Amino acid sequence: MMTDPIADMLTRIRNANMAKLEKVDIPASKMKIELTKILKEKGFIKSFKVLRDRKQGIIRISMKYLDGEEKVITGLKRVSKPGRRVYVDKTEISNVMGGYGIAIVSTSSGILTDEVCRRDGIGGEVICNVW
Repeated sequence: MMTDPIADMLTRIRNANMAKLEKVDIPASKMKIELTKILKEKGFIKSFKVLRDRKQGIIRISMKYLDGEEKVITGLKRVSKPGRRVYVDKTEISNVMGGYGIAIVSTSSGILTDEVCRRDGIGGEVICNVW
């Protein structure tokens, strides 16, 4: 049994990015699908598909590189962990890498980016930072 499936997802994406793989497969869950949608919307990945199987399903992510060489994702960091949850108020949400990155926050309104949280005045649990 895996204790932190979100950290596993981020590690798989980080490893695929470092190895410059074209695609990476991740076991699916509702939260991982929402995280992947945000990565797609913000341009960190090319595309993704949710493949159904007899178990939980698989998210197949197509990685994105600039000019076929330069990595779009330069860093991924898990902020809130099972052993230490990190919650922020609407006024405490900070910019990631001076605005070049995003923070993904789990709120009562769903999984949102730091930009949307600041605009709507919503706080929550900071899941990860991507830059």
